[in-house]
Amino acid sequence: MDQLLELLRERGFRRGHFVLSSGKESDFFIDCKPVVLLARGHALVGRALLDRIGDALGPVSAVAGVELGGCPLASAVAYASWAEGTPLDAVYIRKSTKEHGTKKMLEGADHLTPGAKLAIVEDTVTTGGSTLRAVQAVRDAGFEVAGVVTVVDRLEGGADAIRDAGISFSALYDRSDFMGDG
Repeated sequence: MDQLLELLRERGFRRGHFVLSSGKESDFFIDCKPVVLLARGHALVGRALLDRIGDALGPVSAVAGVELGGCPLASAVAYASWAEGTPLDAVYIRKSTKEHGTKKMLEGADHLTPGAKLAIVEDTVTTGGSTLRAVQAVRDAGFEVAGVVTVVDRLEGGADAIRDAGISFSALYDRSDFMGDG
C-alpha cells in the first residue's frame, strides 16, 4: 500500500461533524498536518508532490505553499528537490498582507526573477477559494502560476473552480481514497 496514503488514513482522517475553512459542513475531515509534520510523512509527501509537479506541470522555478497547511508541503518539496539535485526553493503565501516590517504577501520570493513559474501546493482542496486567492497573490507579485497540486481533493467543486480559472490542477488523492465511495 502507498505509505503516504496509509499514514494519512491512520493519523489524518476523522469521521464526525466538522465545519471546514470554506464554511461548509462535512461528515469527515482530513488533516494533513499531523502526517506532514512527522519526519517520515515530510519525506514521503515531499517526494510525492515533487514527482507530481514534474509529471503534471513540467519545469518550475519554485514551489509555493498556501498558509498554513501548504507551507510545510512547500518546504518538503524543496528538501526533496535538493536531495535529488534539482533544487526548487520554497515560497510561503500568506492569507493576508503582513501588517508590519516589509508587509509582504509572499515569503521567500525576493530572489526570483519577474515572471518566474511557480507551482502552488495545498494540503486539501474543497471549494478552491483559498487556492484561487493564493493564485491571485502570486500573479500580483509578478509571477506565473504553473498549476496547483494538492495532497487531497475532497471532490466538492474545488478542482473544477481552479480548472475553470484556467489553472492546471492535480491531486495525489481524493475523497474516495478515504471514504471508499469512488
